[in-house]
Amino acid sequence: MRRFRLYVPTPLYASTPLTLSGDRAHYLGKVLRATPGTPLSLFNDSGLEYAASVSAITKHEVLVAVAEAHDPGTESPLRTLLALGISRGERMDYAIQKSTELGVSRIQPLFTTHCEVKLDGSRQDKRIDHWQQVAISACEQSGRVRVPEVLAPLTLTAFVERCDAALKLLFDQGETRHLAGAPPTGEVALVIGPEGGLAPQEIALARQNGFVGIRLGPRILRTETAPVAALAVLQQLWGEDGRSG
Repeated sequence: MRRFRLYVPTPLYASTPLTLSGDRAHYLGKVLRATPGTPLSLFNDSGLEYAASVSAITKHEVLVAVAEAHDPGTESPLRTLLALGISRGERMDYAIQKSTELGVSRIQPLFTTHCEVKLDGSRQDKRIDHWQQVAISACEQSGRVRVPEVLAPLTLTAFVERCDAALKLLFDQGETRHLAGAPPTGEVALVIGPEGGLAPQEIALARQNGFVGIRLGPRILRTETAPVAALAVLQQLWGEDGRSG
């Protein structure tokens, strides 16, 4: 029988029953069509995964039996902050989904000069909630046990002036430098522009605030492709091989 993975934003304890309600119960009972006895894997940002199974299903709740916990070893030791220019529709969703699969720790949406997306008030809140759900779904699919936080959008100026990452990188197609060297001692921040890229004055401002330009290759990458390529290189160089602290 297929085992479903489910994120539950609540404390989990081995051998302690759990009652799910609301959207989690609806998703499990109505969307996944789980039945009593269906095996589950639950996680909640603790870094652990809990074996579980469905005990009973009512109209509005799902009762779950929680068993032992273990660390599946799916989280990267490299802490990464992706600061990404906001792009339209599915492009932003794709970037968040794939970045989550590649182990990103946090995602910072950015308003930039060439950003064509306008968000304010309730519309911004809805987009943040949507992007966070994209990240949750990607964790459920990929086996991760920590959900990257999607932060409230900032202007690029505000972000580069506040960022205190141990290593600050800027994806710049005009650069000749490639990623190399010893692993960083803390978080790595990576700035990638939206459709249309970053304006020259934005690149200059980022450099003034300690960001180092890097190039990922001779070809121009789309805004949703660049985070995938960059994070894959970062993880291979400093993350998944366990050399990072």
